[in-house]
Amino acid sequence: MKGKADASTKGEGRYDLISASRETPLKAAGGASKRKKAAAAAGKPKRPPSAFFVFMSEFRQEYQAENPGNKSVANVSKAAGEKWRAMSDEDKAPYVEKAGQKKKDYEKTKATFESKESASSKKAKTADVEEGEGSDKSKSEVEDDGSDEEDDDE
Repeated sequence: MKGKADASTKGEGRYDLISASRETPLKAAGGASKRKKAAAAAGKPKRPPSAFFVFMSEFRQEYQAENPGNKSVANVSKAAGEKWRAMSDEDKAPYVEKAGQKKKDYEKTKATFESKESASSKKAKTADVEEGEGSDKSKSEVEDDGSDEEDDDE
């Protein structure tokens, strides 16, 4: 009987620790995904693809033409990875060049995006400052402007 009583007590304690440890990462992950969605929704440019992914986009079309009945993404990815590893550096050169060009285009797009974003954030900051500079009084004091004389008498 001792063993069963001890096991039930140990099991409950472990369960509490496991459930407590699982709650924190889930909450943190949820917040991070919201931030990512907000950044993507703001029109931020996507990162450029690597040379392998440039190759994959072409290879995927060829593979689908040769194997029209294939519905598995895993099969396409495995075949592409095998072919990429078997290719020499000379064979990979056109894809590396295309990826380099896409990276240059991305850098230009990113620079224009950041300059527009910084200009808009500066405008927002100046608008906030202009609204708040008018008076040191709070909104309630501004609305009750005629009653300031009464407060000074007290």
